[in-house]
Parts: sequence; structure tokens; C-alpha cells
Amino acid sequence: MVQLALLFSHNRESLQDYLEKETGKALCLVITDNSTSMLSAKTRGKSVSVRLHWIFLNAGNDVIREIAGFIKNRRSRTPLIGKFIKDNRHFLKEKPCRPTPIRILGRHFNLREIFNSINDEYFEGRITASITWGNRNQRWAVKRRTLGSYSSHTNTIRITPCLDRKNVPLYFLKFIVYHEMLHGDMHEDKKNGRRSIHSAEFRRRERLFRHYEKAVSWEKRLL
Repeated sequence: MVQLALLFSHNRESLQDYLEKETGKALCLVITDNSTSMLSAKTRGKSVSVRLHWIFLNAGNDVIREIAGFIKNRRSRTPLIGKFIKDNRHFLKEKPCRPTPIRILGRHFNLREIFNSINDEYFEGRITASITWGNRNQRWAVKRRTLGSYSSHTNTIRITPCLDRKNVPLYFLKFIVYHEMLHGDMHEDKKNGRRSIHSAEFRRRERLFRHYEKAVSWEKRLL
């Protein structure tokens, strides 16, 4: 049997040799930099095509054995592989963010003007997020609470174009923008190990909005 110590030499051939002997299958092993699919195995005739991210060349013995088990049985559980990927996530290549089309002018409101006034009044100008109206084809989706969103990956605020209507009070639109800017200003909290995007501190700061009560009241009538 091939000694697993050879696996730490970043040698694809020694890894393939071990996996073939451990699984009893002829393998075609390809080392990739694909962080979307870290490990895959497909049977092709009498051999198995295995694609493996390069970080596994530095994996320990138990992880390599679990990879062999996965090749033999694709339905097997792989907790060690999952933990190894999580522990080495910092080695993975980040995907480039697709640029977000920015559209600030609506039929009735200018989001940049609203953003700038709120940034000056409540955040001392420190919020650097981009702001844009969302998809023009988006339907009136208030019942699903999709009035606005903030993406930390792109540092972008999106506001539903459903609010770009003359019957929508300016103070309410400002409240929605303020709410999303708060997300950009605060880190997510964790409570009992779970994400809390609307923490007690978030709610406290949300109530600092000048027209908070009026905006919440109008939202309830809207819903």
C-alpha cells in the first residue's frame, strides 16, 4: 500500500496511486482550482473520473480516506471533507463580483439625493455603499417584505421600483433607505450561534429615524 505520507509532497501521481489501490478502481484524477465544485467523481466506462481541488493535496490521512470512501460510494457522508474545506476556506479563490448596474433616477425619486441626505444626517457621511433601483420587472411584492436589500459582497443597496410612485410618501422611502444603510453600517450579530441581522441594537438605532413612527404606521396600512 502507498504510504499516506507521500500525499504531503503535493504529488498528484502518489495521490492517484493511493486512491486507486484504496478504491479498487482505475481513476483519471484531475487537480483543479475550481472552488465551486471541490470534489466530484463520475464513472466513465470502467474508470472513474475524479476532479479534486488542489487544497486536498495537503489534506491529512483521515480526509484522504474519506475521499476514497466517497469515490466508492457517492452517497456516503463526508463530514471530514466538509470540515477540511471550511478550515481552509481562506485558500480558495474568490469569485469576481459581477458589476451591478446602477440606476438612481426614478420617475418620482432620486435615490442618490435621498442617500446623501440620510448619510449626512445619521451616519456622518461614512456609508460608502452604492444605491440603485431594483429590477424594473419586479412586481409589487410588499407582502414578501422585499422593499429593499443590502449586499455586503457588492456593498450595494437595492430599492424596489414599486416605491417609485407619487403616492409613496418621501419619509417612507427615506425610512427604507435608512434601514438598508443601517445594515451597511452594522456587523451582523450572532445569538445562540445563529445570525441575527435585526438585533436589539439594530432595532434601537432604527427607531432613531426622525419619522420612524409615521413610517411604520404607513407601512402597516400598505401591508
